[in-house]
Amino acid sequence: MTPPRWIETGRGAHGVVFLHGVSGGALGASDLLPRITPPGWRGLAWDMPGYGASAPLEPFDFDGLAAALVALLDAAGLDQAVLVGHSMGGMVALETAAAFPNRVSGLVLACSTPAFGARGGAQQQAFLARRIGPLDEGASMRELAVELIPTMVGPGGDPQVVRDAVDLMAAIPPQRYRAAMQAVIGFDRRAALGALTMPTLVVGGTHDAVSQPAVLRRMAERIPNAHYVELDAGHLAPFEEPDAFAAAVQAFLAGLDSAPVTFVL
Repeated sequence: MTPPRWIETGRGAHGVVFLHGVSGGALGASDLLPRITPPGWRGLAWDMPGYGASAPLEPFDFDGLAAALVALLDAAGLDQAVLVGHSMGGMVALETAAAFPNRVSGLVLACSTPAFGARGGAQQQAFLARRIGPLDEGASMRELAVELIPTMVGPGGDPQVVRDAVDLMAAIPPQRYRAAMQAVIGFDRRAALGALTMPTLVVGGTHDAVSQPAVLRRMAERIPNAHYVELDAGHLAPFEEPDAFAAAVQAFLAGLDSAPVTFVL
């Protein structure tokens, strides 16, 4: 398998890998990645297969995405890494932790849930109608992004965060976006949560209507070695509150080889 492309920062024996969401890409993490990467660590951010500079994946499913992430770790020379997944990226991180636990030294799951919901249910159909329906009606990816992205940030969100997220989403090929959305609605790793043994940080956004905080708190309760932190933000919490998010991630990383972490935000 050809490994996905990535950007990186820092040098060190420990690796932290940022996995973007369905409307993102590696370039969207170019400012965030140095913030979450401590001295002595390598920080990587991938372009998910089919996004940015990465080759497409066929079939596009979470089995293949986890295998692609392992191929990236191999290509980067990392035996293990801490996976920091935002939204769909958190699902990829969960899938990889469940399928390849020996490659994952820690998890940060930001604004991400362990399952989407009942397959074929009303929630799923409404979600698809909102996220794909405009494309079926002839809208461009930019037009869809202009409609969707402002609904993902919390009250008082920085307009520049919205503009950057719109530009990032507008560059995604429509067929790749569709494939990612179809994969998301079928995801369900709830049964694996209790078997995860690696330290885990779950980060919620108080105003997140996509991955609601109550769902994230329940997920954290089901993972044996998990902590939960909530930021005053929406679904784009890592980008809306980058300083608070980076502080939480860095504290988590510092605590992997020491005493339990206390988060002060």
